[in-house]
Amino acid sequence: MPPEDFADIERALKRSAAALRDAGIPFLVGGSLASWARGCPETRHALDVVIKRQDVERACEALREQGMRIEDPPEEWLVKAWDGDVLIDLIFHPKGLEVTDEVIERGELLAVLSMEMRVMALEDVFITKLMALAEHALRYEGLLRMARALREQVDWGRVRDGTRESPFARAFFVMLEGLGVLEPEGSEVRAAG
Repeated sequence: MPPEDFADIERALKRSAAALRDAGIPFLVGGSLASWARGCPETRHALDVVIKRQDVERACEALREQGMRIEDPPEEWLVKAWDGDVLIDLIFHPKGLEVTDEVIERGELLAVLSMEMRVMALEDVFITKLMALAEHALRYEGLLRMARALREQVDWGRVRDGTRESPFARAFFVMLEGLGVLEPEGSEVRAAG
């Protein structure tokens, strides 16, 4: 399927966020849209919505009531919803992070498309994306773009701590340092604001 038009992604985000909000289900805008909400370029990929494991059934029902099609894939960490041709990943166990009330609360409350919604903490976005890297799924391009655009908004020490066990995350930090995006470990300080 060709990448979605961003207007379709925006519409699906508004519809799914309203359905979850109205059902009283706490959620975070995650992935590339969490970065977009803070200034990164538009995404053309699936819409990531992060929820707690215990809210999966209620979330599916809320989206189903809005006419969305629910799909239960073989992966044990997400459920998929389709709003027309737009894929919404309902992620309840991203790599490297257990979704808890604390993770939800850590998300920043932002106005996204004229709606207030919690957006995943950038540190959590980077941790989950870096921990998902594997030998056969090794894509740094989007991560590099995000890091360049958002570097002053991220607590890089926390991201390093949350990804130390991943050789692919360590390689990412070597690239960031080599490209001058970050200072070598121990010398960076989280930017104010």
